[in-house]
Amino acid sequence: MERLLFFAMTTRIAIDCMGGDHGPSVTVPAALRFLGEQAGVSLILVGQEDAIRPLLASHASNPRLSIVHASEIVGMDESPALALRNKKDSSMRVAINQVKNGDADACVSAGNTGALMAISRFVLKMLPGIERPAICAPLPTANGHTHMLDLGANVDCG
Repeated sequence: MERLLFFAMTTRIAIDCMGGDHGPSVTVPAALRFLGEQAGVSLILVGQEDAIRPLLASHASNPRLSIVHASEIVGMDESPALALRNKKDSSMRVAINQVKNGDADACVSAGNTGALMAISRFVLKMLPGIERPAICAPLPTANGHTHMLDLGANVDCG
């Protein structure tokens, strides 16, 4: 009889803590809540360490939680092209690099969508046969929710 071994896999998610309208004051508590609800996940909090660390309180020694410092922030109204060219140490770019380097399995950002698409496409490249990135968003339905791809993540309308 063949014996199968199953190993608990942990999904590693890099979070751009500086992104969004409110930055770490929202992203860090949300990340900690998610970490408490999901046993099979570890989080890499990316951003300005001096802004993130005080929000961790008693979670700082959690082995499923780490911080990677990034010195720059991509503003919500910033040009995606300028963010791509000029902000190589932004929390968004550093979080995406975590995926590229194999240190994370996924990246999450609530920041500038255009910059996220441009930086992701440049750093991670596209899969063969895929010409442009797409955004996936959940939409409520009568029986729960469904997911819709490509809710406007392109510059060509027509």
